[in-house]
Amino acid sequence: MLLLGIDLGTSSIKVSIVDAATQRQVASAQYPDTESPIVTLQPGWAEQDPEQWWRDIQQCILRAHASGAYNPQDIAAIGIAYQMHGLVVTDKDGQALRHSIIWCDSRAVPYGDRAFDSIGADESLRTLLNSPGNFTAAKLAWVKENEPYVYEQIDKLMLPGDFIGYKLTGTLTTTASALSEGILWNFDSNEVAQTVMDYFGFHRSFIPEVQDVFSAHGGLLASIAAELGLKPGIPVTYKAGDQPNNALSLNVMQPGEVAATAGTSGVVYGVSDHKIPDPQSRLNCFAHVNHTAAQDRIGLLLCINGCGIMNKMAKQWMAPNLSYPAVNDLAAAVQPGSHGVSVLPFGNGAERMLTNKMVGAHFLNLDLNRHQAAHLLRATQEGIAFSFRYGLDIMRSMGMHPSLVRAGHANMFLSPVFTEVFVNVTGIPVELYNTDGATGAALGAGIGLGVIEETGLGKGLEKKAVIEPNPHLNYEPHYQQWLQYLQQMLAV
Repeated sequence: MLLLGIDLGTSSIKVSIVDAATQRQVASAQYPDTESPIVTLQPGWAEQDPEQWWRDIQQCILRAHASGAYNPQDIAAIGIAYQMHGLVVTDKDGQALRHSIIWCDSRAVPYGDRAFDSIGADESLRTLLNSPGNFTAAKLAWVKENEPYVYEQIDKLMLPGDFIGYKLTGTLTTTASALSEGILWNFDSNEVAQTVMDYFGFHRSFIPEVQDVFSAHGGLLASIAAELGLKPGIPVTYKAGDQPNNALSLNVMQPGEVAATAGTSGVVYGVSDHKIPDPQSRLNCFAHVNHTAAQDRIGLLLCINGCGIMNKMAKQWMAPNLSYPAVNDLAAAVQPGSHGVSVLPFGNGAERMLTNKMVGAHFLNLDLNRHQAAHLLRATQEGIAFSFRYGLDIMRSMGMHPSLVRAGHANMFLSPVFTEVFVNVTGIPVELYNTDGATGAALGAGIGLGVIEETGLGKGLEKKAVIEPNPHLNYEPHYQQWLQYLQQMLAV
């Protein structure tokens, strides 16, 4: 029996076909070959076309089929992972009314801040576990005020994964996990957050039917099945945001376990059995995929918007003709500390861990007679790793003290420089595994279908490497210099 996992990312779509019995990947594909565009109509804005997501997903599935490694008719269920916090609004015919306002868009910060003040800090943190901040509900409030002609046509509010599930099945559902990431879920009463709905004046009918993460979210439409070479009626049995899903892919399901990613954005995601909101909402608390009313499983999420995207831009500026492995080799040839250069990588919208400030990206302490491209490339990777340390210190202040981080052997964790700096500046060892978000989505589909037990997750994982802190490498002075520059920027 095979399972199909779809990972709707910011830069591309990934698909994985997994054997349910072994939990091993049979085939995979990525589409498109170049990074998906982000529409930026104004500074701080970021949008993508939901219909383009859907077209790319179809092409990606067909590309996986073209591998010839499996029979598409053997696929028994579909799981979906997706970029979190995006806003998709549709009309009565299920058509997207506008581009999705995606996770790194900053325009809604004032709307969330006003809601936090009006609802009250105590009430927000107790029931929502967050400030409404720059999340999905606040983005819809922006649409309501600035695009009333769009707002009046809205039939349903969806997270990106809900939209893709609807395109596959024609069925509209959502989950508590999805609504929690949009700040639309009340953890106290275990229902849609009516205080948020009332404050913004949203119709309750906007919210699709709420179901468990692991449940039947509809069967594949016959017309779509015919186009994709799949069996009609096979169910979508799992939908989750990319970071809870990444944790699932790494078998991070129980309190105290921690996962990390370093893609377009960087994330450290720990599971807790306590509702521990950050009073400043620098870290955020969402319902993990296995959270229930009877058993708290809260995902404590540290997000760094400017992670892989900063590394990508540094490569484009300093070494446009080199591959990423070649860039990593250049960076590795420079001594720790990059001969004094520091990089603040915060140029991808408002940073939650910096209380939603837009600090921007900066190269600091440049000596034009001394520093070359290699210094800047290494300083970029160091600056991203230092950002993780900054966020982990916040996480530690909230009572979570990870002794191990699990991550996929992918993206920036493919760089020996980044991984070395991450491990040594945080003091936390990292285990790297052969998994990704699309594989996690397929495994989630298996749990939803009932052919994989949650307690049986992990048997398909292959440990690729373990990186331990090196007692002879001291990054603390370099981090403290970087921290001084960041504090100066925050004080402006």
